[in-house]
Amino acid sequence: MNWPQLLSAERLGRAKPGRREAARSDFQRDSDRIIFSSAFRRLQDKTQVFPLAENDFARTRLTHSLEVASVGRSLGSRVGAEVCARHGLGTLGLHPSDFGAIVHAAALGHDLGNPPFGHSGEDAIQHWFKSNSPHALEARKGLGAAEVADIERYEGNAQGFRILTRLQMPDNSGGLQLTSATLGAFTKYPHASLIGAVPHTGASLKKFGYFQSEREHFSAVAQHCGLIQRAPECWARHPLVFLVEAADDICYRLVDFEDGVRLGHLRYEIVRDAFLAIIPQRKHPRDLDSMSSRKAAIEMLRAMAIGECLAQCTSAFLDSEEDLLAGKFDVPLVDAIPAAAALGEIQKVSRETIYATDRGVQIEIAGYEVLGGLLDIFMSAVNDIAAHGDGAAKRSHKLASQLPSECVRAAREAGPYSRLMPMLDFVSGMTDSYAVALYRRVKGIALPGS
Repeated sequence: MNWPQLLSAERLGRAKPGRREAARSDFQRDSDRIIFSSAFRRLQDKTQVFPLAENDFARTRLTHSLEVASVGRSLGSRVGAEVCARHGLGTLGLHPSDFGAIVHAAALGHDLGNPPFGHSGEDAIQHWFKSNSPHALEARKGLGAAEVADIERYEGNAQGFRILTRLQMPDNSGGLQLTSATLGAFTKYPHASLIGAVPHTGASLKKFGYFQSEREHFSAVAQHCGLIQRAPECWARHPLVFLVEAADDICYRLVDFEDGVRLGHLRYEIVRDAFLAIIPQRKHPRDLDSMSSRKAAIEMLRAMAIGECLAQCTSAFLDSEEDLLAGKFDVPLVDAIPAAAALGEIQKVSRETIYATDRGVQIEIAGYEVLGGLLDIFMSAVNDIAAHGDGAAKRSHKLASQLPSECVRAAREAGPYSRLMPMLDFVSGMTDSYAVALYRRVKGIALPGS
């Protein structure tokens, strides 16, 4: 892989280059397109750590995505400055800020595909599809092995790629028509859900990055960026993926930990000492006890810890550049830095405390009922209309009136896979609050306006 091709500004779905702007790069335009998308706006009511939080402090997927994008831009710009100098990329019209802008755009979109209730929402969709529900069993009929794998392993990362390349601006070929560099940096798992033997193990194989419905889209991105193909429908990561992933890891480990103490799930001393374990001894602040509040002290330590992780991840990336370009490096950057052990301990404590609160677990359990229930209810209508058309039951037609037009059109015209995917788009695109409210209405638990 080489940097000029990896930083491809070729836009997915556009045959000819668009109008270039002197004051705004193609990659900065990617960020703007994502920010103004409806999918990005819905992140304001999607779970980060604390589902359906009862206060206005806890972070949502929206604030998390903005923070990840900020850290990612800093990482990209730092790396870009050294890479441009090493390889003389300035003579090709490339600038360190291009690296930062690509990582920023990809990071803004990294959580777009998350369904309601966070990762438990993914589990709920998988559980429904693999259940003995007659409507799920009917939905499986006629699906190929790769299509079954898409849903059995349902993945928010693949849904995010589908949102960016198909569902947003659906009248366009390529959806938002983002640059190949941004889409490459977005895709943490550059392969399909069902692949054969791959002579490789690593972080990029943990999940999958696109559904069968978008296989041609990702193949085009991989070709434009010059990604190394390891096997059919399996490529090496775009190197900038590691920076997007690092920004996400840094934020959810450190910032979620800060939320934990603010919301009373962790003691101040535990969080203080965990942050200090990341910061070199020579940089430890001497005036913590004299600060105006413990809140101010934790905020300062969190900022210092993020800064230290930024510096360490930048060094790790630059030290591994040759292996990254050869597709040989495949571990998260935060696992390859001096602060790895301290970050690992933070993650362990988080899983045992803030990610396991009774209220959070109870809401996640309810998420199985809500998402599974919605899929059962609406898939019963879709399957009925697919089988009987206008002769379907009145109930099915009334339920269909509550669905997006794409779902109803697919029920009448499409094959089984293309009929199922719009339903998953509908359910996974809901906010937490809307999913609960709709479930209550269609189950008769609450009436509109009550």
